[in-house]
Amino acid sequence: MHAYLDLVRRVLATGGYKPNRTGVDTVSAFGQHYRVDLQEGFPLLTTKDLSGFRWDSLVHELLWYLSGAEHIRSLREETGIWDAWADDDGRLDTAYGRFWRRYPVPDSGLEGESWPEDAHRWTQADEGGRSFDQLQYVLDTLREHPNSRRIVVNAWHPANAAVSTLPPCHYTFVFNVQGDRLNLPPSPSARRRRAGVRSTSPATPSSLTPIA
Repeated sequence: MHAYLDLVRRVLATGGYKPNRTGVDTVSAFGQHYRVDLQEGFPLLTTKDLSGFRWDSLVHELLWYLSGAEHIRSLREETGIWDAWADDDGRLDTAYGRFWRRYPVPDSGLEGESWPEDAHRWTQADEGGRSFDQLQYVLDTLREHPNSRRIVVNAWHPANAAVSTLPPCHYTFVFNVQGDRLNLPPSPSARRRRAGVRSTSPATPSSLTPIA
């Protein structure tokens, strides 16, 4: 993970101090990124020990995201990394998987707008209303139209993010096929980068790799 370490050094050298909601200043540099080639191996950070419960937490968190659950009742049986953000019933202000698998579809739209019908293959309905399965859309589109430039997953709902105690850090990611290579750049709204960064965030390559 030399690219990651180079990025940390660059941020420390060129970034500026910014206050934030936690009361602990951060060193911030906007628009930074680094590349990871999955053909070279699994991109696990080596600046902290990720064996044992940390690796288990990463795996269970990703499986929870993929499930589409809006609560952590099953996740908390395996790891407590989301406990601080949930209520007594295990529900969250914002759950990544809920938006990945069940992104809200308006009950009605303006004249001329296009929205999927109830029977559409990526649309479902439950007690929360109609929703759209973004991950299934991605899988189907990669198979049927791999050159599409519309293969995007979005976890940012402006109305939710405006009032949520923890809106998404990694709010979107794009799937792009170039020849026989799949590219998957995430777009985090904010990301902590330090030697001991919490690597269970899907914004880190170690968690997005299984999706790719």
